[in-house]
Amino acid sequence: MALSRALRCCQRIFSWIPVIIISSVVLWSYYAYVFELCFVTLSNHLERVVYLLMFHVCFIMFCWTYWKAIFTPPSTPSKKFHLSYSDKERYEMEERPDVQKQILAEIAKKLPIFTRAQSGAIRFCDRCQVIKPDRCHHCSVCETCILKMDHHCPWVNNCVGFSNYKFFLLFLSYSMIYCVFIASTVFQYFLKFWVGDLPNGPAKFHVLFLLFVALMFFVSLMFLFGYHCWLVAKNRSTLEAFSAPVFQNGPDRNGFNVGLSRNLRQVFGEDKKLWFIPVFTSQGDGHYFPLRTLRESENPLLANEGKWMEDGGSDEESADENGPSVIIRTES
Repeated sequence: MALSRALRCCQRIFSWIPVIIISSVVLWSYYAYVFELCFVTLSNHLERVVYLLMFHVCFIMFCWTYWKAIFTPPSTPSKKFHLSYSDKERYEMEERPDVQKQILAEIAKKLPIFTRAQSGAIRFCDRCQVIKPDRCHHCSVCETCILKMDHHCPWVNNCVGFSNYKFFLLFLSYSMIYCVFIASTVFQYFLKFWVGDLPNGPAKFHVLFLLFVALMFFVSLMFLFGYHCWLVAKNRSTLEAFSAPVFQNGPDRNGFNVGLSRNLRQVFGEDKKLWFIPVFTSQGDGHYFPLRTLRESENPLLANEGKWMEDGGSDEESADENGPSVIIRTES
């Protein structure tokens, strides 16, 4: 027991190493750009002021989005998806797998669940003792079920899911802007150092490494950001891109794809002025999502809406804190 706790503690400590590496590189880039480039290398005062102003805007937005991606807790299923004491006792006492599936199916009728396991059964997490909402998955690193889980990212030491997916995308985009700005403004001084127009000194090596590091990170970020832009356009998570969600009629990679405009609004919200600011604006509460192939008239959730909402209480309040709830609407 003590050994297990010690290993878990070591794992938590080591999990911060990627974040420390990124933070160290960013702090060094701040020193190299502000002091070695702007104050030591630049002689034009107007150029120095413009560079410093634009650099700090990029730096602040990068740090803000990175902070939000790291420290925004991933959302977990609400209490409605946990088994009640009687249901849990009935489920655990039953030894026949087919009957257990029937018990879960009966409970799930009251919940807005449309996806199934590969076997066609209701998706249930034995470790969390929770019926999984659509697009919810168990993270073995966080040791809990995450709403609309995309992946566990070591570079932010956090699960990327419903609560912070927008922040993760903004972090990638502002990281690219940060790298592009540094590379574009440093390049001319890199050439001057290279041909000997500027004197040798410590600033020369900082400028050289600034360009190489910025270009290296930009290339890697460009592919990752492009991949996630494609995922957002298709309304898929990374997990769904590798394994299509299963519905009652079978697997469908485009099951949650409701059109580019609505896909974007699900992640970034209705107010376009807030799309590029790291504040939570995503639609819904992460427990259910519009379906592409389901019409409103055929939606069983509308028939059970009273059951779903009648004992909402605290869950409704928590949904309001996380963002506006969304009514399931679909396009044929």
